Amino acid sequence: MAERRKKEPTVPDAKSLKSRSGDERRDSPRVPMHFLLRDVAKQDGEWEERDGDLSLGGIYWKGKTAPHGTEVDVRFRLSGVPKEIRCRGEILRVLDKGQNIDFHVRFTELDVTSELAIAKYLDDWLVEQGR
Repeated sequence: MAERRKKEPTVPDAKSLKSRSGDERRDSPRVPMHFLLRDVAKQDGEWEERDGDLSLGGIYWKGKTAPHGTEVDVRFRLSGVPKEIRCRGEILRVLDKGQNIDFHVRFTELDVTSELAIAKYLDDWLVEQGR
């Protein structure tokens, strides 16, 4: 019987991690985007406008006040996509920097059509940037 070898997991070295777009280690670029956000914890809460970044797995924005809960509803439009993207996200990290608070959100409820539209939008953006 042939002996099967276990493949040892490879750990990327610091040089290979840095080679991904400078110091960036993300698999997806961050693209500037305008969002509408609503705190899920507030019943019938109002939508608030925010500017931030969109990536394949979530969003990032800066604000002055933190939401009451850990979930937000998110709406935004992508050029070339007729339907508004609507999804829900979980706030993973909040970093208070004094005058602003950084919010990092991971999408938790996003339909496949919207996810594919985001992926295409990000790919198109990379091509436009010559990357």
